[in-house]
Amino acid sequence: MTSMEMASGGAEPASAEDCFGLGMVFSAGAGVPVDLVQAHKWFNIAAMRGHKDAAQLRREIAEQMSDSEIGCAQRAARDWLRAHPETPAPAAAVRVAA
Repeated sequence: MTSMEMASGGAEPASAEDCFGLGMVFSAGAGVPVDLVQAHKWFNIAAMRGHKDAAQLRREIAEQMSDSEIGCAQRAARDWLRAHPETPAPAAAVRVAA
């Protein structure tokens, strides 16, 4: 599923890259109205999940936002992360020599 489909109510993002893509969609208004709060939220989540470019774009978006909007985006990101905890990668099977 594409970021655009997720932004228009499709499935939840599954990876840091998906979250970053949603940030790009909302920051550029690609098929949806520009929404800097949503863009900041998704860039924040992507950064927390390890996306290398997300923190920089989150900072750039924040420069265009009021403190109130930033607070709203941060709360939305926290709420989303609480509702969608990252599932740990399965541990590699360890073989022990007999």
